[in-house]
Amino acid sequence: MQFHLNGFEPGDPEIFHPEDRYAAPVEAGPLPEEVDVLIVGCGPAGMTLAAQLSAFPDIRTCIVDQRSGPLLRGQADGIACRTMEMFHAFGFAERVLQESYWVNETTFWKPDDAKRENIVRSGRIDDTEDGLSEFPHVILNQARVQDFFLDVMRKSPTRLEPHYSRRLIDLETDPAASDYPVTARLERLEPSHEGEIEIIKARYVVGCDGARSTVRKSIGRALHGDSANHAWGVMDVLAVTDFPDIRLKALIQSAGEGSIVLIPREGGYMVRIYVEMDKLNENERVASRNITVDKLIAAVQRVLHPHTFEVKEVAWWSVYEIGQRLTDKFDDVAEDAIGERLPHVFIAGDACHTHSPKAGQGMNVSMQDGFNLGWKLAAVLQGRSRPDLLHSYSAERQTIAKELIDFDREWSAMLSAPLKSPDDPDGDGVEPAEVQKYFVRSGRYTAGTATRYTPSVLTGEATHQHLAKGLTIGTRFHSAPAIRLADAKPTQLGHAAKADGRWRIYAFAGAEDRAAPSSRLRALCDFLAGSPTSPVKRHTPAGQDIDSVIDFRVVFQQAHRTLAVETMPTFLLPRKGRYGLRDYEKMFCPDFKSGQDIFDMRGIDREQGCMVLVRPDQYVAHVLPLDGYAELSAFFDGFMVPQN
Repeated sequence: MQFHLNGFEPGDPEIFHPEDRYAAPVEAGPLPEEVDVLIVGCGPAGMTLAAQLSAFPDIRTCIVDQRSGPLLRGQADGIACRTMEMFHAFGFAERVLQESYWVNETTFWKPDDAKRENIVRSGRIDDTEDGLSEFPHVILNQARVQDFFLDVMRKSPTRLEPHYSRRLIDLETDPAASDYPVTARLERLEPSHEGEIEIIKARYVVGCDGARSTVRKSIGRALHGDSANHAWGVMDVLAVTDFPDIRLKALIQSAGEGSIVLIPREGGYMVRIYVEMDKLNENERVASRNITVDKLIAAVQRVLHPHTFEVKEVAWWSVYEIGQRLTDKFDDVAEDAIGERLPHVFIAGDACHTHSPKAGQGMNVSMQDGFNLGWKLAAVLQGRSRPDLLHSYSAERQTIAKELIDFDREWSAMLSAPLKSPDDPDGDGVEPAEVQKYFVRSGRYTAGTATRYTPSVLTGEATHQHLAKGLTIGTRFHSAPAIRLADAKPTQLGHAAKADGRWRIYAFAGAEDRAAPSSRLRALCDFLAGSPTSPVKRHTPAGQDIDSVIDFRVVFQQAHRTLAVETMPTFLLPRKGRYGLRDYEKMFCPDFKSGQDIFDMRGIDREQGCMVLVRPDQYVAHVLPLDGYAELSAFFDGFMVPQN
């Protein structure tokens, strides 16, 4: 899809008239007096969290932002493969794929050894390794991602809308309060209500309000870290150039004029450029340099020499300092008080971790923060899990953020380091070839697929990992092609999971197992359907569909035409809804036509089969044998509240 040919226009590119491309913010009215969750900030973390919570009609959620309306341009744009997998769970991955730029290949440029003031191409590689995900790495304006989340919220059971033009003044927390322990004061900023103070009480507050977070300060947390004393500029431009890789992601290192990270943007014409600017003095802020957009353009032209670069329009630009900062904890409970009190205030995204944008992970990691916390808050508020589950948010996400900070520090230092001269190979600096090698080594990390949660109440030990070698406990559930048995539809097994707060159990049948009366799979179905210790029976509230909390699905080894739906256990054809209609979408087979057998692709033990437990945020929680009933029940009893 091509757009921006005659200038940048924000909003939906499928709408012809520019004035219709983005809607005015909906007037959400005054703030409610009491809510279950108050989200401060409509950034990536806040919108992901709000969209997740909007799926639950019995949870009262309020999201506020200082801005007067939705974001229109600039800021983050890189969307990792793992984030695309999450977007599919929210239902808008296809819209992102249609509009976005797909990062298929990356090129590398270095100084020409024969003429050092010129640059030459030194490498060209696939941006992500084959088979890493069913989705590509793409580029799309953060504003459009926000639009898609807003659409999810508006269509949800709660019809959630943000309250704009609200500035958080302060928070007060009373841990002894039984109902609404957090009180927030907010100031209205719109002209018709300017200066009015609103007070809202909440069970939980989540600060997604950026690096200068008021929520973070209110709980006594601070960002700690160092600045690398380098200034970089970033701009989205429409330009005419003879640089041949203008529509490919490129890492460009010059001999003496600094480096560029070039990222084509959606629409076929616009390009984002990160360009190295001045080295800052110790404790100096970038604002003191008075760097203008003209200086950014001139710097780009110097780095790209001998190629020309004529900017026709600047859609957005900014200057920033490289720095990596992290808070020691992502909630309001001190480390030594975890056993004494429960968290009620959380921080996510830039409020608790900041870094340079060149790793392309800021928006992605922030959204994963929101996804991690959202289903946990829902489970606790609905009484399905114990409140101490909420301690796991900080424990899991702070570790992941630290990994991001460490990676970003090393990657930023490499891009800012001077290049070694051919005349002095032993001198200080970095070899251009080393930059390319590091990029390749870090591919899984930048794709967002390297995250791994360590053993905890939500992540089992690797006792039975050999039964599913390609679905590592603690990592995201790596989808694979499958054929749905009832209607022969080719699909991705992982796409069965939606952002609805449910757990998934995928049972991979043994070699000869067709769910016959004497089979291990049939016995598992009978256990889950009828045993008093079955986690499905034990944790599903009376009157709700049997898969409303734990969604059980099966993958057979046989071709779909060799199996008969009518012979399957009734547990795999559950009756649901007001009419007791049967759900025919619980059973799958390998996609032999494509030559991609899920059992081979994910290292499933063909003889024994196994169960793979998957969290609501798509991470593998456990791998168990098909007859591991006691371990299965014990796992869910570790954090869930019995409903029956």
